[in-house]
Amino acid sequence: MSIIEVTTIIGGKPYLVTMNDGTHQWLGDEPIEQGGADIGPSPTQLLLSSLGACTAITLRMYANRKQWPLEGVEVRVSLDVSDKSADGATEITRRIVLKGSLDTSQRERLLQIANACPIHKILTGNIRVGTDLADA
Repeated sequence: MSIIEVTTIIGGKPYLVTMNDGTHQWLGDEPIEQGGADIGPSPTQLLLSSLGACTAITLRMYANRKQWPLEGVEVRVSLDVSDKSADGATEITRRIVLKGSLDTSQRERLLQIANACPIHKILTGNIRVGTDLADA
């Protein structure tokens, strides 16, 4: 089993968090209207950015392996936090722009591959979050 771990620390500023994975460090915050300082993306924006980054990277890797003329990928991921579907599910919308001289079958295959990116699989699968208190 391979474990990926990120540590998040909040200090004296109301909602500013510092996250690190042992190699990289990044920030998260809440917007000013939520009491934060808007120094970094919100937790929701971080979640959406994970899906966007994973999608773009997965498509690039696949196209490179196939030696397809994919020149670039733009992924726009959105979440309407004010609206729930009829069944109560949260709906995330992902719009993908593929740049390059791709034929119809290549474009359709890349759409299928987008749904196979690891973060998409996590978000659409069964998720269990275990929580416990650790000693300081």
